Amino acid sequence: MAGPLYPDDIDPSPQHLSCKPHVQPFVGRIGGNQGIVLDRSDPDNTDFLRKVPDAAPLMTFRDAFNLHGFTDLDLWRFAVVECVGTMMLAFLTAWAAATPPGSTPTPSTPAGVFATTTFLGPLVGGVTNWLILTLFIFSFSAVSGSHLNPTITLATFFARLISFPRMVLYLGGQILGGALAGWMLRSAFGTGTYIVGGCSVNTSLVPVREAFVLEFICCLILIFLSFGVGLDPRQVRVYGAALSPWLVGMVLGVVSLGSAYTRVGYGGASLNPARCFGVYVGSSLPGYHWIHWVAPLAAAIGPGLVYYLVPPWKA
Repeated sequence: MAGPLYPDDIDPSPQHLSCKPHVQPFVGRIGGNQGIVLDRSDPDNTDFLRKVPDAAPLMTFRDAFNLHGFTDLDLWRFAVVECVGTMMLAFLTAWAAATPPGSTPTPSTPAGVFATTTFLGPLVGGVTNWLILTLFIFSFSAVSGSHLNPTITLATFFARLISFPRMVLYLGGQILGGALAGWMLRSAFGTGTYIVGGCSVNTSLVPVREAFVLEFICCLILIFLSFGVGLDPRQVRVYGAALSPWLVGMVLGVVSLGSAYTRVGYGGASLNPARCFGVYVGSSLPGYHWIHWVAPLAAAIGPGLVYYLVPPWKA
């Protein structure tokens, strides 16, 4: 029988370790980690909450717009992590969904569109998005909160789950990460002539107003479902940090698939403006549009209104 893992004179319990994981509490953390927050009524947390006001729920508007957060080096480090994570996520999901431009295949079997690449391509992309996003949430949630998407960052800000400085720094990191992914996409393809599902709108076939409605409602669904399984503190004991990332990834995969093949000329909902910005940077084909930013911004206001009228916490 093997001997003990630790010598008799060493206590392996966590309280005797000289190092411990560094996790900054904040309410807008994706992935069922709403237990990593502070109690705003505890006087021992007052000093920390002055520095990180979104470390506890029920943040006031004054605290949310406290500009001292821009001097917090941890926020800058987390923004760099968001940049790196968004870069890798945008590159991998765009690469998996990229195709050369061509004509739409004509269904030749009783299965119709479901037997063509018009459906099978988004199906592969949806499953890929599900699995990839799940792994990224597991990897980055303990550090930056695993937003990796301006849509989520904007929605958590309007719901008063993150502060204004965190929103600005995260958005900057995500946009830069998307741009870096675009440059790498062009280098990997050796050309800019490719189309990425979810980031292409043919306005000659789909009027801008109709494309905006599609993008808006798909982003709204993504936000509300992601909030329900990944941010609602009442679900922590139901889903927990182990199951929640799978459910958030499933939301992205299902919404991206369900929006991709019905309308000719509409390559599916963007859902992640940073990803489509990267495609715009790395591609020379038309299709990028302002709705990829305006629709997520409009949809992000929805959870803010709901959280204001029906807050998931009470004092």
